[in-house]
Amino acid sequence: MTAYQNMTPAERTAEYARLQAEYAALKARGMNLNIARGKPSKAQLDMVSDIFQLMQKPEDYISDGIDVRSYGELGGLPAAKRLFADLLGCRPEQVFAAGNASLQLMYGIISEAYTHGLLHSPRPWCKEETVKWLCPTPGYDRHFKITETFGFALIAIPMTDGGPDMDAVEKAVKDPAVKGMWCVPKYSNPDGVIYSDETIRRIAALKPAAPDFLLMWDNAYSVHEFEGDYVPFPDILSLCAEQGNGDMVFEFASTSKMTLPGAGIACFACSEANMAYMEKLFNVQLISFDKVNQQRHVLYLKDKAHILELMKRHAAIMGPKFRCVVDTLDREIAPLGIASWQRPRGGYFVSLNAMPGTAKRTLALCSEAGVTMTGAGAAFPYGVDPQDSNIRISPSLPPVEELETAMAVLCVCLKLAALEKLGV
Repeated sequence: MTAYQNMTPAERTAEYARLQAEYAALKARGMNLNIARGKPSKAQLDMVSDIFQLMQKPEDYISDGIDVRSYGELGGLPAAKRLFADLLGCRPEQVFAAGNASLQLMYGIISEAYTHGLLHSPRPWCKEETVKWLCPTPGYDRHFKITETFGFALIAIPMTDGGPDMDAVEKAVKDPAVKGMWCVPKYSNPDGVIYSDETIRRIAALKPAAPDFLLMWDNAYSVHEFEGDYVPFPDILSLCAEQGNGDMVFEFASTSKMTLPGAGIACFACSEANMAYMEKLFNVQLISFDKVNQQRHVLYLKDKAHILELMKRHAAIMGPKFRCVVDTLDREIAPLGIASWQRPRGGYFVSLNAMPGTAKRTLALCSEAGVTMTGAGAAFPYGVDPQDSNIRISPSLPPVEELETAMAVLCVCLKLAALEKLGV
């Protein structure tokens, strides 16, 4: 293949005509394929549905002497706290175990900061003239939407191969209006970046002007390798404490992509001082989360070693899908010089950067052909990608055969949009 930029106008015109015919044939198939969100596949869900075979005996409902069917234990079962502490490398007393959605916990922390303030807040954030928030970009659209919903001014921080651009972060936090930052430190959404040791060290050592600066550390993919061995990860709570920033960070995790995303358990972890403060606020709105489900997960997942074995079974399903995506891009797109992409070893996404000015057109063509993908710009604050370039691919949901078809459509659409941009 010849790179499109190196083709003559006549060659590009001929290539465009060929691709139009190929696109028309794909459209005529009436497909309905979805690679928009990072949902576990049916095969993954079926694999773990034996979780519902647990808790058949009366004694299964007793955990550390607690009847899990009754009221109480606001911060979660001690056994669930121990499970998450084992997973994250922190202490059980630093863990608040909850319901199925870590996103709900994130929203809850931000909401409490807005209405009541945090432990070290001079005033509730709703009484601040301006609240600014750092958003490593490209990043997770649902994170950005939470802080956008509260009216915060979102500041894009460029992502590097080792995590957020820390020079930009350290400069930004000198502004006392900057109240926090989102982070997905391992297999970041969507780039699949693992934060480097230096980046994590600099984050833990931040000296923000705001006394209530909040580091939202979403460790969603802590054990989610689909290629290679498990990559150990440092305990951010300990690192922040060592730097005198023990109250700066809230860490989040869940079992959503270990067991069942609609029926798992989630947690946040923080300093004991933060825990006491947040439990006082949360106690007003709830008595406890679903402890029956917490117990079910404790019995099923057991400990970190057992979780890692389970994740190898997930990897056996996930790995071929990611290889399908990357191999197709390598074969169909790399020789043309019209896009670049990340090669993650874990997580749930592949981040592709198309020729600037073509992402929206590419995704519109995909939609017309029956392939649904995450909207262009979703990985940027306010949904605006200044380059109109980034495309997030979520390979997890469809079977490999369907994914191959979806990738064929995406590649044809990338080519058509690039040729249009070059002026056929």
